[in-house]
Amino acid sequence: MRALSAALISLLASLSAGAQGTSYAIDTQQSKMDIHVGKEGAFKAFGHDHLIAAKQLSGEVQFDPQKLDKSSVRLHVPTKSITVIDPGESEKDRKEVEATMESDKVLDVAKFPEITFTSTSISAAKKTSDGWELTLSGKLNLHGVEKAVSFPLHVRAENNELHAQGEVSILQTDYGVTPVKVGGGTVKVKDKLKITFNIVARKN
Repeated sequence: MRALSAALISLLASLSAGAQGTSYAIDTQQSKMDIHVGKEGAFKAFGHDHLIAAKQLSGEVQFDPQKLDKSSVRLHVPTKSITVIDPGESEKDRKEVEATMESDKVLDVAKFPEITFTSTSISAAKKTSDGWELTLSGKLNLHGVEKAVSFPLHVRAENNELHAQGEVSILQTDYGVTPVKVGGGTVKVKDKLKITFNIVARKN
């Protein structure tokens, strides 16, 4: 009787795990996120756009190809790991931009050490030749402010890995960040940021 009960409990646990989908961990080394920062203003030609990379991405994915709407993702980005790339600029200029970005004028990394995204729903999913196209919705917590965001996502499964590519735009002012300006406002950073990402997750 005990053996039968143990077998039933094991079966129920297995069915429950299957219903939740397969668990994946985001690969910190292979995943990348780029933040594209534009300039505007009367003398924007004297400024330059910035390319910023978010590193050390981590998190978890629950993925069920049979029930995509039951899948989920949670992403963590340490603000201290966000670095200025700016190809063609001097190391001195990159460091100055990075110092401003980390200060309380922008990210305030001392007060807000982490950016998180937690999915809330998946919609408009359709199968493609190499994976799925879908719309991912969730809550983005940045600079101590949480806002709902939605964006298109391409997902493909390959062996024991998931690959996801997408793009989303946000306004800094929505998250309590005032766009940086210099020269009395003749050159300033655009409020809208474009974020592109390529996430790789491995089966646990």
